[in-house]
Formats: sequence, C-alpha cells, structure tokens
Amino acid sequence: MSTTATRTISLRTPPAQRELIDRAARLAGKSRTDFMLEAASEKAQQVLLDRTLFEVPPDKFEAFEALMAAPLSNNGAIQRLLATRAPWDK
Repeated sequence: MSTTATRTISLRTPPAQRELIDRAARLAGKSRTDFMLEAASEKAQQVLLDRTLFEVPPDKFEAFEALMAAPLSNNGAIQRLLATRAPWDK
C-alpha cells in the first residue's frame, strides 16, 4: 500500500464511539487516522481471506482430498461457473 495519503474518507460517528476509538488509539500510541486505517485494513483482509481460505479438520482431510481428486460430473452449474471470468480479470 502507498504511504502517501491521496484520498479522504469521511465518517460520521456517535460521540461515544468516537471516544472509544480515540481511547484505543491513544493506548496504541497512534493517531485516530492511523488507528482507524489499520483497523479497517485488518478487517478488510480478514473478510477477503474468509472468502478464499478455509480450514479442514485433520479427521476430514483425507475425505476432502478424495473429493478434490475425483473427476467433476457433467454439471451445468459447475461448467457455467468455470466458464465465468473472475472479477479481477474483467
């Protein structure tokens, strides 16, 4: 990420929420802006990773591997999904 700020994000917040954020930022030794950007970025990464990574319990991993290795059935929905361009390729 760029370290030079080029855009503004404006937020409206209730006074109690702003004070909570300010207290946490002071305790972390950060400005409100730095604290909020860090927190928002961490949450954004978590949301994106939750959509792309998942865990398989060890006792289920062998069955998962077998499913992944099995050939796909002729399923129209899967074929359409695989033929669709990813959003980042558009």
